[in-house]
Amino acid sequence: MTETLANALEVQVPVRSRDERTRSFDVDRFPQVTGREEEWRFTPVKKLAHLLTAPAAPEAHLALEETLPAGVTRSEVTLEAAQELGILAPEDRAAAIAAANAGGVLRYDIAADAELSEPVVIKANGTGETVFGHVLVTVGANAHATVVIEHEGRADYSELVSVVVGDGASLKLVSLQLWDEGSLHLGQHDALVGKDAQYRHIAISLGGDLVRLNSNVRYAGPGGEAEMLGLYFADEKQHLEHRTFVDHNAPRATSNVLYKGALQGQDAHSVWVGDVLIRPEAIGIDTYELNRNLVLTEGARADSVPNLEIETGDIEGAGHASSTGRFDEEHLFYLMSRGISETVARRLVVRGFFNEVIQKIQIPEIEEILSARIEEELARSMM
Repeated sequence: MTETLANALEVQVPVRSRDERTRSFDVDRFPQVTGREEEWRFTPVKKLAHLLTAPAAPEAHLALEETLPAGVTRSEVTLEAAQELGILAPEDRAAAIAAANAGGVLRYDIAADAELSEPVVIKANGTGETVFGHVLVTVGANAHATVVIEHEGRADYSELVSVVVGDGASLKLVSLQLWDEGSLHLGQHDALVGKDAQYRHIAISLGGDLVRLNSNVRYAGPGGEAEMLGLYFADEKQHLEHRTFVDHNAPRATSNVLYKGALQGQDAHSVWVGDVLIRPEAIGIDTYELNRNLVLTEGARADSVPNLEIETGDIEGAGHASSTGRFDEEHLFYLMSRGISETVARRLVVRGFFNEVIQKIQIPEIEEILSARIEEELARSMM
């Protein structure tokens, strides 16, 4: 068999397990994205061609406004130095390109034993350029912190966010996608959760023409806890895609995934794909993933794909659920029968739908932003 034929046959072999996917900072390890791949089949990749092939100009960056409480330091480190800190390697071509072309790694370090009384806030504003970025958040042992990354303005942005949570530490990471119309955003958020550590990742996508976020968790020791929450509201011709992956590679760890989305308008499209891999060594773990979608108008589409891959039966529990449905007319009728107008009743139903996620954020400023933006979205559907 010739080498060319062997390579061709190798390319055609499907990936049967999540563990078989390539993990590397080397862009050449990943083939060109065509849109026919399983992990890209829902994504309009033609719109992302320049983010999947071309490097950004070194001077292109998002404008940053930062609030750094005591106990937090900011520095720029090399990719090699970041790797020495234990960051996970990218699982797709987009993230590898982002890391290669970011021009370095922007590191935010929370000192060991720090108890932050206010969140770290990073406001990243686009100015219309194509930008690649790599952000690293490191949390020292037994520290407790909240980090908020807020994306606004107009940009074509591809990022890798690497997170390392030390033993016994607790981190809440909130990623807000509030982009202007015309923006594109590719993101991969990778977290390594230490022994007995707690990690909560919250992805909120409301703006931009196309947003595609991969949020991944792996454990560095037993007893880690991970919670992944998501909220999205897709409008006409807007594509909002979220993918989660929990790699249960350590014993007695837990994970919980909850994503909720609403859609309205012609060609509004949301995608959620949730993967959980339970390895043979993941004894005594407990995991659950749930996605719910509320379709408000005709012409909108929600794709929801939960996956469980279990390699040991010695676990506490594993499950998943997914649902996509239209407005609950019974809820609407109940409210209207008590003198509430249809417009107000519809808003109350949607607010109640999202409330399960919003109440878990526990950051008043973020809750205010969400309430205002959801009201704006609802006002469009009621017009």
